[in-house]
Amino acid sequence: MSDNTLVIVLVAILGGALRVSTPFMFVALGECLTEKSGRVNLGLEGTLVLGAMSAYATSYHTGSPWLGVLAAGLAGAALGAMHGAICGLPRVNDIAIGIAMMLFGTGLAFFFGKAYIQPTAPRLGSIPFGGWSSNPQLVQALQVSPLLVVGVAIAILMWWAFANTRWGLILRMTGDSAPAALAMGVSVDLVRFLATTAGGFLAGVGGAFLSLFYPGSWTQGLSSGQGLMAVALVIFARWNPLRCVAAAFLFGAAGAIGPALQSVGVTQGYYFFNAAPYILTLFIMIASAGSKRAARAAPGELSITK
Repeated sequence: MSDNTLVIVLVAILGGALRVSTPFMFVALGECLTEKSGRVNLGLEGTLVLGAMSAYATSYHTGSPWLGVLAAGLAGAALGAMHGAICGLPRVNDIAIGIAMMLFGTGLAFFFGKAYIQPTAPRLGSIPFGGWSSNPQLVQALQVSPLLVVGVAIAILMWWAFANTRWGLILRMTGDSAPAALAMGVSVDLVRFLATTAGGFLAGVGGAFLSLFYPGSWTQGLSSGQGLMAVALVIFARWNPLRCVAAAFLFGAAGAIGPALQSVGVTQGYYFFNAAPYILTLFIMIASAGSKRAARAAPGELSITK
């Protein structure tokens, strides 16, 4: 492989990472927020798909992609609120409910989204961060979605809030020890309900990116399991919002390897490279299973730690 070809591949991976990482980032931040309260939400795959459909339909009917983003967030919040309310009932397993909500959200999206497979909806614009370069490939790679910037800002805000605000202290205390939170007069069910709802909102916005920016259309195979992989991403990030961003870029870069190699004519093993994010997820889950660092960082009330 020549130096020029290598540069093209690296630039393509960079551009792909910036695009592919954004839905990972939003779903991971939503799951991080939810798990910090002591609850696991495996239903974010369904939330992501329903958010994508809601965003596309709203953008198509209103002509405003940003209203589509808002609609996606509200659809995600509705599923998150439903998940939170059901999990607040006695003797209910949050993992089982999450799987049911994943199927419910996906089913809703497929049922109501049939009418929007063919029509074209207005898409989100891009921010040109590559204007300083004369390399056309780099300029194209650095055409990023405004949602990427929003996601990074949310991650920084969450990281700061967890460590420096009363709200962050209550959330972490609820996730680490429900008896301690109850002793302090905190409503554990309310905190977890609000965290699950907010987490669903973020995951829904991640779905809006898929349908309104990249790939920028509504199809039933849009998500490709990104909502489920975000759970592994949060464990890999040790429940730290800033690490969630870094892990999302890593997953995004892994997903961009196949298309980057194809762009320079490397087609052998293409499907294997397309499976890179799933292989990475598998390795992360295996490595985290016996990791003492991951166990220490995990909120004590998570059902996956008991």
